[in-house]
Amino acid sequence: MDFKSWKTWGILCLTLGLAPFFPEPHIWGKLKWIVGGAEGMALMDWFDVLLHGTPWIGLVYSLLARVRK
Repeated sequence: MDFKSWKTWGILCLTLGLAPFFPEPHIWGKLKWIVGGAEGMALMDWFDVLLHGTPWIGLVYSLLARVRK
């Protein structure tokens, strides 16, 4: 697996980055919670943000690296 490829990161974003999909993507709920002040967020919630956010950070990084070439 090529972790510099934007396609790999795109697949990871669509799977791990958005899971679970219903009722809303997990990362979306966590981001709304953080923007709302992160009241009551436990360590596990921050770990979820890291876990579900890593593919998105990788995708942005790989796309920026591709644009710079």
